[in-house]
Amino acid sequence: MAEMENKEINIEEVSINTAPETDASEAAPHPTVTGADTVQTADCGTQVDSLIGEVRELNDKYMRAVAELENTRRRAALDCESTARRRAMNVASQFLPVMDAADAALSHTPDDEGIKSMARAIAAAFAQIGIVKIESVGQPLNPQFHNAIQVTEAKDAAPNTIIEELQAGYMFGDTVLRTAMVVVAK
Repeated sequence: MAEMENKEINIEEVSINTAPETDASEAAPHPTVTGADTVQTADCGTQVDSLIGEVRELNDKYMRAVAELENTRRRAALDCESTARRRAMNVASQFLPVMDAADAALSHTPDDEGIKSMARAIAAAFAQIGIVKIESVGQPLNPQFHNAIQVTEAKDAAPNTIIEELQAGYMFGDTVLRTAMVVVAK
């Protein structure tokens, strides 16, 4: 058993010692621990603590920079989306008079197939873009969607109910492009 312990020690010595083998007389004597070495060890401990603190500080700065970069990317994406939405709403609002003209033409000549076809095409294009007509007649007055132009007596309608639509209102998604101009029952 003593031989095995000795072999294990020799194996450890061989794996630790990577320098070429030398005679025993040439081998360096084992260092002895002195007071200066203890001070050096304490100084190394202080340096290690200092380096660990510096690594933590740099890691914190890195994490903050990564978070700031992610926030900047998110803000840029939202800004692009917002800009595209504003442009689409601006273009859509420019086409509302075209739809108004088609509606007016339909009210004057309701049997004209050309006007009907044009109005359907415009309505289909609006629906494809995401522009929706605000339903008004028969609905209660809602100032977010309706602009009451006139108030009249109506025997068959409840108070504050829309009885006539003078100009259609439209929404783009959840945003009102134009409120509907309506006549409300008294």
